[in-house]
Amino acid sequence: MPQYPNRTDLRDRPTYGDAKKAKDAKKAVPVGPSPTDMQGGRPTPGSLLPLSRPTERPAEPITAGANFGPGPDMMQAGIPLRTERQRAIDELRAIASINPTGDLLDILDKYGNG
Repeated sequence: MPQYPNRTDLRDRPTYGDAKKAKDAKKAVPVGPSPTDMQGGRPTPGSLLPLSRPTERPAEPITAGANFGPGPDMMQAGIPLRTERQRAIDELRAIASINPTGDLLDILDKYGNG
């Protein structure tokens, strides 16, 4: 059989018996629920108020809390600034809420408290 050093799709081709190993490996990993079955903290249908309701803050500009436009910026509104590290931890928490694995939970235990 010819060797293809630059073609990853033609190297390390499966041999006889590898399909059973792959099928057994899939059985060892638990399958999570379908994305359509999960609510995942999302509001349930009918739980939100209608968008046409009157505003609860008529004197506040729509850009309040943003770092542009009229109104207070994020710091003045008391919105904490997120560091790159904190944003990464937040992303890991979101992933862990959907698919918690031991390694991911270990990372969050080690770095997620700060």
